Amino acid sequence: MTIPQDRLRQLPAVDKMLQLEAVTDLVLRYGRGSVVKALRAELECVRHAILNNQAAAIEAESILAQAAQRLNQHFLPSLRPVINATGVIIHTNLGRALLSQEAQQAVTEVAANYSNLEFDLDTGKRGSRYIHAEESLKELTNAEAALVVNNNAAALFLVLSALAKDHSAIVSRGQLVEIGGGFRIPDIMVQSGARLIEVGTTNRTRIADYAHAIVDDTAMLMRIHASNFRIVGFVENPTLEELAHLAHERGIYFVDDIGSGAMHNTEIYGLLHEPTVSESIAAGADLVLFSGDKLLGGPQAGIIVGRKVLIQKLKKHPLARAMRADKMCYAALSATLDHYRKNEFMAKIPIWRMIAASLDELEARALSWSQQIGQGEVIRSESAVGGGSLPGTTLPTAVLAITPTPTSTDGFAAKLRGVSPSIIVRIAEGRVLLDPRTVLPEQEDRLVSILKAIINDPL
Repeated sequence: MTIPQDRLRQLPAVDKMLQLEAVTDLVLRYGRGSVVKALRAELECVRHAILNNQAAAIEAESILAQAAQRLNQHFLPSLRPVINATGVIIHTNLGRALLSQEAQQAVTEVAANYSNLEFDLDTGKRGSRYIHAEESLKELTNAEAALVVNNNAAALFLVLSALAKDHSAIVSRGQLVEIGGGFRIPDIMVQSGARLIEVGTTNRTRIADYAHAIVDDTAMLMRIHASNFRIVGFVENPTLEELAHLAHERGIYFVDDIGSGAMHNTEIYGLLHEPTVSESIAAGADLVLFSGDKLLGGPQAGIIVGRKVLIQKLKKHPLARAMRADKMCYAALSATLDHYRKNEFMAKIPIWRMIAASLDELEARALSWSQQIGQGEVIRSESAVGGGSLPGTTLPTAVLAITPTPTSTDGFAAKLRGVSPSIIVRIAEGRVLLDPRTVLPEQEDRLVSILKAIINDPL
């Protein structure tokens, strides 16, 4: 095979290409070193094509254009915004709860400026980050004290490590859940140094089961809310009041991990009842654990509220520093809690606006999309709350159903994921479904534009 040396000799040198005016912008955007690497990589690709008698453009402008694409892809963030058209409101894989505008602004302000994170403005001396959001949490839950860590699994691990290490903690068999990512409650308990004592059966546990299991080294009774599944039918569990009474009668703690962080009655929105933080405190729980980024609608956080003496002990534990929340978490959480304090959470917090959206409103939005793209059918469907909250509970919705041709539904969904911002959809019964419940109003124009482009150019 004859090697086309003449074509190889025509390839532009990197030094010559760096002198081109068009390279200046690339150097400013990506840095000289990255541009040089991209040019060399692109030239190597062209050389390989030439040596294998494959078609390849050897002009400097073409090589530069390919290098620019390579740089753009190389510097594309791995974490980036997407449009959630799945209808799953608290979508764990898509970042869970969205922050309100006020929470976003609070994060921006503390990120862009120095702050009094651990500085006492009254005394001019070192302060504690633990005070931020604590007063709001006390006000909203009627708890004596509060502590924020980086997620709810960390909150559980800290409580067990600080209060039950080398002691036993009693849990119903029906509550030994596995949370997202394969983390199991029994495994967390083992790592904390606490000894797990299972009582009852999967579907029925009585207060007597707990009572019979309490021994000298028992540290606590625990209730772990089954936030990501439901057991129905022949089911029995003691009340919170019964558990709290038994624990205190025997001189041990009652810890309630409610998971989702509901602050108010979910039944008024046609949902099943989700345990609220204040209910647990009122029932006598010594500590209540919950997430910040589920039904609370704030940032990722693990929140512990309850008795002051226990919270103080947790704050002093070495693990508290390893699990502490950062300034941006505190900023977003404080702003989110203020929405509840002002009773404006329905209007301000995105997940609650989505939950409260009416079927007529959703139907009108889906119909508008269909009319603008000239394709698809508006049908009734179901939205899920998601995020391990209210399992088995759905909300009636209206979706835009598209039967893509000539491509498959999987191929159409892949194209939607390949644009910027990516659009994430559901596929059901051979159709692509787009649910307006989880699409922000400001995202609609972009969504419609992308759908039009893909439908008009299906290949």
